[in-house]
Amino acid sequence: MALPRRRVGKTRLEVTTLGLGGAPMGGFRATIPDAEAVALTDTAYELGVRYFDTSPFYGYGRSELRMGAALRERPRESYVLSTKVGRVLHPLKPGEKPPADFRENGLPGFAPVFDYSYDGVMRSLEHSHLRLGLAKIDIALIHDVDFWTIKDRAILDQRFKTVMDGGFKALDELRRAGIIGAIGVGINESDTSLRFIQAGDFDCMLLAGRYTLLEQGGLEAFLPECVKRNVSVILGGPYNSGILTGGVTNSATHDYVQAPTPLIDKARKIEAVCKRHGVELGAAAMQFPLFHPALCAVIPGALSATEVKQNAGRLSAKIPTELWSELKREKLLDPAAPTPN
Repeated sequence: MALPRRRVGKTRLEVTTLGLGGAPMGGFRATIPDAEAVALTDTAYELGVRYFDTSPFYGYGRSELRMGAALRERPRESYVLSTKVGRVLHPLKPGEKPPADFRENGLPGFAPVFDYSYDGVMRSLEHSHLRLGLAKIDIALIHDVDFWTIKDRAILDQRFKTVMDGGFKALDELRRAGIIGAIGVGINESDTSLRFIQAGDFDCMLLAGRYTLLEQGGLEAFLPECVKRNVSVILGGPYNSGILTGGVTNSATHDYVQAPTPLIDKARKIEAVCKRHGVELGAAAMQFPLFHPALCAVIPGALSATEVKQNAGRLSAKIPTELWSELKREKLLDPAAPTPN
């Protein structure tokens, strides 16, 4: 299966429009065995996926270890790999208490510490190379410098300054030296993403969940600025953490918590339109973001090879153009959102 490829910003890198997100294999939604994580990564590769994203934060190193195990025997020039910086993992000392937000689904005995400094970013990438077992990382993304994660404007501003004064300079040096092919930011907010691309020379933004079939908040300011600056957008969370997978229920999740009633109602209306056109909601959710010229890839995660195959099938499903027109007529989709005519 040959998937389309798109260039990442002004770089020489090209990614397949379908990528594989590595958060679930780190234990984000459920715990899966090492063998299943490797198998689902192998399945993605066999289906033509050539872009893989991970992070030290996903399972406190578990995602990088598993993704590296699956990919390191593949021809290195055949795929693009991204990981993230901003947290450095350290082994807990005897008697040391883990942080208050510690997640039990990570590698036992390891805990993350935020560090967006120059040295912290260099150390983070060195650790990632070792966990992955790979000498080359294509894209490095500054992770979680957003209000959604931090919940405190003063701390957010402080970390933004720290990373732009220190961590960004480290990444820029590595890019100019040809050690990293592209640098960017991976966060959950389009307004903070806009703040970053206005503050520094970035190649791409990994935006989670903010330009989907359910919400198009990035359409007004962020995405046009990306087009203007030739900054590519990688979309994580195309299903908005579950509500757009199909069969919308009262317990549907959005942003990893119980979805509010208005969003459930809207998702049900969108799904009703999809059904009238014989289209699965998940297929429409996968394909919609890629109509925007700023987008280069959509990277859903997966807990099994079956989910990987499902995602690939949804991306290739036939969708009549009238579906998009009806969604706009019903005011369920922003009229300015690019869709086929």
